[in-house]
Amino acid sequence: MGQYYKVIILADNKKNNNFIIILYINPSKYDCGSKLMEQAYIHTKLLNTVEYLISPSGKFYKSRIVWAGDYADEEKNINNNDNQDEYDEPMNLYHLAEDYSDYEISITHNMSDYKYIVNHTKKQYVDKYQNYTKGVNEIHPLPLLVSEGNGQGGGDYFGNNKELCGTWSRDFISVEKEIPEDYTKLNCDFSE
Repeated sequence: MGQYYKVIILADNKKNNNFIIILYINPSKYDCGSKLMEQAYIHTKLLNTVEYLISPSGKFYKSRIVWAGDYADEEKNINNNDNQDEYDEPMNLYHLAEDYSDYEISITHNMSDYKYIVNHTKKQYVDKYQNYTKGVNEIHPLPLLVSEGNGQGGGDYFGNNKELCGTWSRDFISVEKEIPEDYTKLNCDFSE
């Protein structure tokens, strides 16, 4: 069965060992499908919006970001006031986000100059155009690198370097025009 995903931005800190959800983005409001590989392509409305939000001009510059799948592992130490027994699904970020309003913004900025996705936690970066060939390989590395739940449902990524999926999840991420000093390149040839 297919796994569905939402884009989630987390607070910089934790409360009672839990990550705090600031907002989530519903991909369907940006003309994207619900599955990871329906959302992971360069120059879509969804990726353009997410890139803007985590750019130096965006409201969530250098934020913790997750592409949360509904089959992802359950959150540990959930501390909410809801009775967890009333939920049919495991309480992961995807399902916890339903208690929040989804975020919708119309972005008209061209984000093609922001070619570097930067992980400030690991001091790594990826060139989003590293393996880009229009019409052939248009996979955007960000959704894959910050995904949670990949490999557990239809529509997930099963191509080259699938072991890198999720390795940047919940880290501080931004997009940049220049590579920060002393950061190392992560080679990730995502192609199906």
